[in-house]
Amino acid sequence: MKFIDKLERKYGRFGIPNLTVYIIVCYVIGYALTIINPSLLNWLSLEPAYILRGQIWRLVTWVLYPPSTAGVLWFAIAVLFFYYPIGTSLERTIGTFKYTLYIFSGILFTIIGAFILYFLLGGNVLVGSVFSTYYISLSTFLAYAMCYPDMSVLLMFIIPVKMKWMAVFYVVIVAYEMIQYIMAGAWYLVIPIVASLLNFIIFYFGSKDFSRYNPKEVHRRNEFRRAMEPRGRTGSGGGAVTKHKCAICGRTELDDPNLEFRFCSRCNGNYEYCQDHLFTHTHVK
Repeated sequence: MKFIDKLERKYGRFGIPNLTVYIIVCYVIGYALTIINPSLLNWLSLEPAYILRGQIWRLVTWVLYPPSTAGVLWFAIAVLFFYYPIGTSLERTIGTFKYTLYIFSGILFTIIGAFILYFLLGGNVLVGSVFSTYYISLSTFLAYAMCYPDMSVLLMFIIPVKMKWMAVFYVVIVAYEMIQYIMAGAWYLVIPIVASLLNFIIFYFGSKDFSRYNPKEVHRRNEFRRAMEPRGRTGSGGGAVTKHKCAICGRTELDDPNLEFRFCSRCNGNYEYCQDHLFTHTHVK
Protein backbone atom coordinates (compact mmCIF):
# COMPACT_ATOMS: atom_id res chain seq x y z
CA MET A 1 0.00 0.00 0.00
CA LYS A 2 1.68 3.18 -1.21
CA PHE A 3 -0.08 5.32 1.41
CA ILE A 4 1.34 3.21 4.24
CA ASP A 5 4.78 3.25 2.60
CA LYS A 6 4.62 7.05 2.57
CA LEU A 7 3.61 7.09 6.23
CA GLU A 8 6.53 4.82 7.05
CA ARG A 9 9.02 7.05 5.27
CA LYS A 10 7.72 10.08 7.14
CA TYR A 11 6.87 8.65 10.57
CA GLY A 12 8.85 5.39 10.65
CA ARG A 13 10.78 6.51 13.71
CA PHE A 14 7.58 6.27 15.76
CA GLY A 15 7.34 2.50 15.35
CA ILE A 16 7.51 0.64 18.66
CA PRO A 17 10.20 -2.09 18.64
CA ASN A 18 9.24 -5.36 20.35
CA LEU A 19 5.60 -4.27 20.58
CA THR A 20 4.59 -7.91 20.99
CA VAL A 21 6.35 -8.04 24.35
CA TYR A 22 4.30 -5.10 25.65
CA ILE A 23 1.11 -6.71 24.35
CA ILE A 24 1.90 -9.96 26.14
CA VAL A 25 2.60 -8.05 29.37
CA CYS A 26 -0.91 -6.60 29.10
CA TYR A 27 -2.31 -10.10 28.54
CA VAL A 28 -0.49 -11.43 31.62
CA ILE A 29 -1.72 -8.55 33.79
CA GLY A 30 -5.27 -9.02 32.59
CA TYR A 31 -5.13 -12.77 33.11
CA ALA A 32 -3.76 -12.29 36.62
CA LEU A 33 -6.64 -9.92 37.40
CA THR A 34 -9.18 -12.53 36.28
CA ILE A 35 -7.75 -14.83 38.95
CA ILE A 36 -6.97 -12.36 41.75
CA ASN A 37 -9.77 -9.78 41.45
CA PRO A 38 -12.16 -10.34 38.51
CA SER A 39 -14.43 -7.47 39.60
CA LEU A 40 -11.61 -4.99 38.95
CA LEU A 41 -11.87 -5.73 35.22
CA ASN A 42 -15.32 -4.15 35.27
CA TRP A 43 -13.56 -0.82 35.88
CA LEU A 44 -11.19 -1.36 32.96
CA SER A 45 -13.54 -2.52 30.20
CA LEU A 46 -14.38 -0.64 27.02
CA GLU A 47 -17.73 0.92 28.02
CA PRO A 48 -18.63 4.04 25.96
CA ALA A 49 -21.40 4.90 28.42
CA TYR A 50 -18.90 5.27 31.24
CA ILE A 51 -16.23 6.85 29.04
CA LEU A 52 -18.65 9.64 28.14
CA ARG A 53 -19.22 10.13 31.86
CA GLY A 54 -15.54 10.84 32.45
CA GLN A 55 -13.94 7.41 32.87
CA ILE A 56 -11.57 8.02 29.97
CA TRP A 57 -8.99 5.49 31.22
CA ARG A 58 -11.22 2.80 29.73
CA LEU A 59 -10.03 3.87 26.25
CA VAL A 60 -6.69 2.26 27.11
CA THR A 61 -7.22 -0.20 29.96
CA TRP A 62 -9.57 -2.48 28.00
CA VAL A 63 -6.55 -3.95 26.20
CA LEU A 64 -5.77 -5.76 29.46
CA TYR A 65 -8.63 -8.15 28.69
CA PRO A 66 -6.74 -11.33 27.64
CA PRO A 67 -7.73 -13.08 24.40
CA SER A 68 -8.41 -16.25 26.39
CA THR A 69 -9.18 -17.09 30.00
CA ALA A 70 -8.48 -20.81 29.75
CA GLY A 71 -6.35 -22.64 32.31
CA VAL A 72 -2.96 -21.30 33.30
CA LEU A 73 -1.15 -24.02 31.36
CA TRP A 74 -3.02 -23.32 28.12
CA PHE A 75 -2.55 -19.59 28.58
CA ALA A 76 1.21 -20.06 28.99
CA ILE A 77 1.34 -22.31 25.92
CA ALA A 78 -0.62 -19.75 23.88
CA VAL A 79 1.78 -16.97 24.90
CA LEU A 80 5.00 -18.95 24.35
CA PHE A 81 4.02 -20.83 21.18
CA PHE A 82 1.45 -18.54 19.55
CA TYR A 83 1.31 -14.85 20.48
CA TYR A 84 5.03 -14.20 20.97
CA PRO A 85 6.57 -16.08 18.01
CA ILE A 86 3.91 -14.98 15.54
CA GLY A 87 3.93 -11.34 16.68
CA THR A 88 7.72 -10.98 16.69
CA SER A 89 8.08 -12.75 13.35
CA LEU A 90 5.41 -10.58 11.75
CA GLU A 91 7.16 -7.46 13.05
CA ARG A 92 10.46 -8.59 11.49
CA THR A 93 8.69 -9.40 8.23
CA ILE A 94 6.67 -6.25 7.57
CA GLY A 95 8.79 -3.85 9.64
CA THR A 96 8.38 -2.23 13.04
CA PHE A 97 6.35 0.75 11.84
CA LYS A 98 3.86 -1.26 9.79
CA TYR A 99 3.41 -3.76 12.58
CA THR A 100 2.83 -0.93 15.07
CA LEU A 101 0.35 0.69 12.70
CA TYR A 102 -1.39 -2.64 12.17
CA ILE A 103 -1.89 -3.31 15.88
CA PHE A 104 -2.90 0.24 16.80
CA SER A 105 -5.32 0.49 13.88
CA GLY A 106 -7.00 -2.68 15.16
CA ILE A 107 -7.30 -1.09 18.61
CA LEU A 108 -8.64 2.15 17.14
CA PHE A 109 -11.23 0.40 14.96
CA THR A 110 -12.39 -1.60 17.98
CA ILE A 111 -12.91 1.59 19.98
CA ILE A 112 -14.83 3.14 17.09
CA GLY A 113 -16.92 -0.01 16.81
CA ALA A 114 -17.75 0.18 20.52
CA PHE A 115 -19.09 3.71 20.17
CA ILE A 116 -21.05 2.81 17.03
CA LEU A 117 -22.64 -0.08 18.90
CA TYR A 118 -23.32 2.17 21.89
CA PHE A 119 -25.31 4.64 19.80
CA LEU A 120 -27.09 1.91 17.82
CA LEU A 121 -28.31 0.40 21.10
CA GLY A 122 -29.64 3.74 22.27
CA GLY A 123 -26.93 4.56 24.77
CA ASN A 124 -27.23 1.41 26.84
CA VAL A 125 -24.32 0.03 28.86
CA LEU A 126 -22.50 -2.73 26.98
CA VAL A 127 -21.05 -5.94 28.30
CA GLY A 128 -17.32 -5.38 28.87
CA SER A 129 -16.22 -8.79 27.65
CA VAL A 130 -17.77 -8.06 24.24
CA PHE A 131 -14.70 -6.00 23.40
CA SER A 132 -11.45 -7.81 24.09
CA THR A 133 -8.16 -8.41 22.32
CA TYR A 134 -9.20 -11.82 20.97
CA TYR A 135 -10.03 -10.73 17.43
CA ILE A 136 -7.07 -8.33 17.30
CA SER A 137 -4.84 -11.31 18.09
CA LEU A 138 -6.68 -13.27 15.42
CA SER A 139 -6.01 -10.50 12.89
CA THR A 140 -2.29 -10.81 13.71
CA PHE A 141 -2.46 -14.54 13.07
CA LEU A 142 -4.24 -13.99 9.73
CA ALA A 143 -1.61 -11.46 8.65
CA TYR A 144 1.15 -13.92 9.52
CA ALA A 145 -0.64 -16.70 7.62
CA MET A 146 -0.80 -14.48 4.53
CA CYS A 147 2.95 -13.84 4.74
CA TYR A 148 3.83 -17.50 5.30
CA PRO A 149 0.92 -19.56 3.92
CA ASP A 150 2.95 -22.73 3.37
CA MET A 151 4.67 -22.78 6.75
CA SER A 152 3.63 -25.83 8.77
CA VAL A 153 2.82 -25.82 12.46
CA LEU A 154 2.13 -28.76 14.74
CA LEU A 155 -1.50 -28.80 15.79
CA MET A 156 -1.66 -30.13 19.36
CA PHE A 157 2.13 -30.61 18.94
CA ILE A 158 1.45 -33.65 16.75
CA ILE A 159 -0.39 -32.95 13.48
CA PRO A 160 1.43 -30.76 10.89
CA VAL A 161 -0.92 -28.20 9.36
CA LYS A 162 -0.08 -25.41 6.94
CA MET A 163 -0.78 -21.87 8.09
CA LYS A 164 -3.11 -21.14 5.17
CA TRP A 165 -5.43 -23.99 6.17
CA MET A 166 -5.46 -22.87 9.79
CA ALA A 167 -6.35 -19.36 8.59
CA VAL A 168 -9.20 -20.77 6.49
CA PHE A 169 -10.41 -22.75 9.50
CA TYR A 170 -10.49 -19.67 11.75
CA VAL A 171 -12.21 -17.58 9.08
CA VAL A 172 -14.91 -20.24 8.72
CA ILE A 173 -15.37 -20.35 12.51
CA VAL A 174 -15.68 -16.56 12.72
CA ALA A 175 -18.13 -16.47 9.80
CA TYR A 176 -20.18 -19.20 11.46
CA GLU A 177 -20.27 -17.25 14.74
CA MET A 178 -21.45 -14.13 12.93
CA ILE A 179 -24.22 -16.05 11.16
CA GLN A 180 -25.30 -17.59 14.47
CA TYR A 181 -25.46 -14.17 16.13
CA ILE A 182 -27.56 -12.75 13.30
CA MET A 183 -29.94 -15.70 13.26
CA ALA A 184 -30.35 -15.43 17.05
CA GLY A 185 -31.21 -11.74 16.76
CA ALA A 186 -27.97 -10.66 18.45
CA TRP A 187 -26.73 -8.80 15.35
CA TYR A 188 -24.97 -6.25 17.52
CA LEU A 189 -22.37 -8.87 18.49
CA VAL A 190 -21.16 -8.87 14.88
CA ILE A 191 -19.93 -5.27 15.17
CA PRO A 192 -17.08 -6.04 17.62
CA ILE A 193 -15.86 -8.83 15.34
CA VAL A 194 -15.88 -6.72 12.17
CA ALA A 195 -14.34 -3.73 13.95
CA SER A 196 -11.49 -5.78 15.43
CA LEU A 197 -10.69 -7.42 12.08
CA LEU A 198 -11.03 -4.25 10.01
CA ASN A 199 -7.28 -3.65 10.10
CA PHE A 200 -6.70 -6.99 8.36
CA ILE A 201 -9.46 -6.29 5.85
CA ILE A 202 -7.91 -2.93 4.95
CA PHE A 203 -4.30 -4.14 4.85
CA TYR A 204 -4.95 -7.30 2.89
CA PHE A 205 -8.12 -7.12 0.83
CA GLY A 206 -7.63 -3.42 0.14
CA SER A 207 -4.02 -3.61 -1.01
CA LYS A 208 -2.73 -7.22 -0.99
CA ASP A 209 0.07 -5.72 1.11
CA PHE A 210 0.94 -8.97 2.88
CA SER A 211 1.43 -11.01 -0.29
CA ARG A 212 4.63 -9.14 -1.14
CA TYR A 213 6.28 -10.73 1.92
CA ASN A 214 5.37 -14.29 0.94
CA PRO A 215 8.71 -16.14 0.53
CA LYS A 216 7.48 -17.80 -2.66
CA GLU A 217 6.41 -14.44 -4.07
CA VAL A 218 9.77 -12.88 -3.17
CA HIS A 219 11.58 -15.81 -4.81
CA ARG A 220 9.39 -15.58 -7.92
CA ARG A 221 10.12 -11.86 -8.32
CA ASN A 222 13.84 -12.41 -7.86
CA GLU A 223 13.88 -15.21 -10.42
CA PHE A 224 11.98 -13.05 -12.91
CA ARG A 225 14.40 -10.15 -12.49
CA ARG A 226 17.42 -12.41 -12.91
CA ALA A 227 15.87 -13.83 -16.07
CA MET A 228 15.28 -10.34 -17.45
CA GLU A 229 18.78 -9.03 -16.68
CA PRO A 230 20.95 -8.21 -19.71
CA ARG A 231 23.32 -11.07 -20.40
CA GLY A 232 27.02 -10.47 -20.98
CA ARG A 233 29.34 -12.25 -23.35
CA THR A 234 29.41 -15.32 -21.16
CA GLY A 235 25.61 -15.56 -21.28
CA SER A 236 25.26 -15.07 -17.54
CA GLY A 237 23.01 -12.49 -15.98
CA GLY A 238 24.47 -12.78 -12.48
CA GLY A 239 26.84 -9.85 -12.81
CA ALA A 240 24.30 -7.05 -12.52
CA VAL A 241 25.52 -3.98 -10.66
CA THR A 242 23.18 -2.49 -8.07
CA LYS A 243 22.96 1.17 -7.06
CA HIS A 244 21.54 0.65 -3.58
CA LYS A 245 22.06 -1.92 -0.83
CA CYS A 246 20.72 -1.95 2.72
CA ALA A 247 23.47 -2.25 5.32
CA ILE A 248 21.19 -4.33 7.57
CA CYS A 249 19.27 -6.83 5.41
CA GLY A 250 21.36 -6.61 2.24
CA ARG A 251 18.37 -6.03 -0.03
CA THR A 252 18.85 -4.02 -3.23
CA GLU A 253 16.57 -2.40 -5.77
CA LEU A 254 16.68 -5.72 -7.67
CA ASP A 255 14.95 -7.48 -4.77
CA ASP A 256 12.01 -5.07 -4.72
CA PRO A 257 11.62 -2.08 -7.07
CA ASN A 258 9.27 -0.48 -4.53
CA LEU A 259 11.96 -0.27 -1.86
CA GLU A 260 13.21 3.18 -0.88
CA PHE A 261 16.84 3.67 0.17
CA ARG A 262 18.36 6.51 2.19
CA PHE A 263 21.75 7.31 3.72
CA CYS A 264 21.78 7.91 7.47
CA SER A 265 23.31 11.24 8.45
CA ARG A 266 23.85 10.08 12.04
CA CYS A 267 26.08 7.13 11.11
CA ASN A 268 29.81 7.60 10.72
CA GLY A 269 30.45 6.60 7.13
CA ASN A 270 28.37 6.02 4.02
CA TYR A 271 25.78 3.61 5.36
CA GLU A 272 22.63 3.19 3.28
CA TYR A 273 19.43 1.60 4.59
CA CYS A 274 16.13 0.45 3.14
CA GLN A 275 12.83 1.94 4.29
CA ASP A 276 12.30 -0.91 6.78
CA HIS A 277 15.57 -0.24 8.62
CA LEU A 278 16.18 3.48 8.12
CA PHE A 279 14.61 4.43 11.44
CA THR A 280 15.19 1.20 13.37
CA HIS A 281 18.91 0.46 12.92
CA THR A 282 21.64 1.08 15.49
CA HIS A 283 23.73 4.06 14.44
CA VAL A 284 27.36 3.35 13.59
CA LYS A 285 29.68 5.53 15.65
